[in-house]
Amino acid sequence: MNVDHELKVASTAEGWRLTDDSGGGPLVESANGYLAHLGSRAFSPATVRAYAFDLLNFGRFLADCGLVPADVAPIDLFDYLDWQVRRPGGGDGAKVVRMADRKGAAPATMNRRIAAVRGLFEYMVMSGELVDNPVPAARRSSGLRASRRGLLGHLGPGRPRGGGQLVRQPRRLPESVDPGDVTAFVADLETHRDRAVVLAMVLGGLRSAEVRSLRLADVDMGLRRLRVVGKGGKERVVPVDDSFFAECAAYLRAERPHGCPSVECFVVLRGPTAGHAMTEAGLRRIFRTHRERSGATRVRPHRLRHTFGTELAAAGVDLLVLRELMGHASPETTARYVHLSADALSTEYAVARAVMGR
Repeated sequence: MNVDHELKVASTAEGWRLTDDSGGGPLVESANGYLAHLGSRAFSPATVRAYAFDLLNFGRFLADCGLVPADVAPIDLFDYLDWQVRRPGGGDGAKVVRMADRKGAAPATMNRRIAAVRGLFEYMVMSGELVDNPVPAARRSSGLRASRRGLLGHLGPGRPRGGGQLVRQPRRLPESVDPGDVTAFVADLETHRDRAVVLAMVLGGLRSAEVRSLRLADVDMGLRRLRVVGKGGKERVVPVDDSFFAECAAYLRAERPHGCPSVECFVVLRGPTAGHAMTEAGLRRIFRTHRERSGATRVRPHRLRHTFGTELAAAGVDLLVLRELMGHASPETTARYVHLSADALSTEYAVARAVMGR
């Protein structure tokens, strides 16, 4: 049973769904029910799309192993992790894969996919398709026994609510971009719109999706701030430097199509889709083109956001303020930006050595 090339993700009138050229199967039916369930719970279309692609990956694993969801056992999930490591990344459908490209999924990707699969099976249990969820619960400590929680911990350990992570992830510092690369990249941009988009990321810390969904009504030219709707519909107000508003005003005055009805601030400027909101693919194309031309190869949308957070943390901004500006749900995420630079470490080390040598 190998339907690897038949299973795919498609955008439908109901939202993102899995489709199968053979007419569907147990996974397609259950997965689409789960994706519809996420939509009814007001998950964003981008989140539902991400879950759909994660379930697509799991569906390809099931197809390779000749399994259906009802037959999945806990050991199969560990086989799924091994399968992701062995499977060449980004080479679906390719006849030739370079040896250098034969890399499995990153630990963060594997944990995200497991979380999507865990959610699918929880939905199947909830809807009566399964009796129990086969996805193993990750242990939160190195001990053999689950720790008791609270005064009533003796009543039973239960299952961890969040599920934890099955794959250990390295804890890396956020990747920022050198100011010289940012300057070179911005200088290579050809339109006021593109410069405003990039400045919103590097001077306001906006995610790429937040920039694309930014509405005209969210841009307060007078108070020099933006109203941003982030993950989970969480709103925040972000003050941004005057240079962003100068580029944005020039874009609205000279570049935005006349009479454009779109409520989004940043739209396509030319071609058959002129006046429509900027797409994710369009934004990626802009970054790809100007990375190559400017030589600033490390510039990525999320790295610009990390640059914003790192610069503010280095300037001594209060963590609560930084968390609000970045729109983080967890304080642990914000705390990652508070670290000493390599130069600061070297300076302090040199001073200590000088004192010790006296």
